[in-house]
Amino acid sequence: MRWYWIDRFIEFESGRYAKAVKNVSLAEEHVHDHFTNYPTHPNSLVLEGLAQTGGLLVCEHGHFVEKVILAKVPKAKFYSEAVPGDTLTYTTTVEYIKQEGAMVSGTSYKGDELHAEVEIVFAHLNDPRMDALFDPETFLRMMRLLRAFDVGHAADGSPLKPPQRLLDLVGGEDSSAEGTEL
Repeated sequence: MRWYWIDRFIEFESGRYAKAVKNVSLAEEHVHDHFTNYPTHPNSLVLEGLAQTGGLLVCEHGHFVEKVILAKVPKAKFYSEAVPGDTLTYTTTVEYIKQEGAMVSGTSYKGDELHAEVEIVFAHLNDPRMDALFDPETFLRMMRLLRAFDVGHAADGSPLKPPQRLLDLVGGEDSSAEGTEL
């Protein structure tokens, strides 16, 4: 993933739900490009932030074995705009995870105000030709950078840890406890 549309996870329960925040800032170039002289964070990027929150939740639940891609958005309803200075809180909840894909429901809040509601369907893509787009090191770096392993826990309540399979693929150990980056 080249762009991150969330700043960090604040809650993460494997296979169940995730909560992340996005701080909208005047320093972000895209807020100036959407509407001339009216800085705003586009709804499409709010949707992408919710998709990243839910997509990482689905990926982690499957130990990053399945390649998860956004397949469709059956529902997206926006109640207000996001502007610089807003902090968006994204919450995604797994509705189902099946062999062929998954669905999450999500909300975006600005403080106590409901900002958006979405449903997102993900497909599992198992074509080996796509392996180059799903680099294990990128997933580990992203989950560490966004603090998922710091705040997350598994379904049994134990602390969330990087899957051994990913650690083996990148030739590293679990360095999250030492605070080092991959």
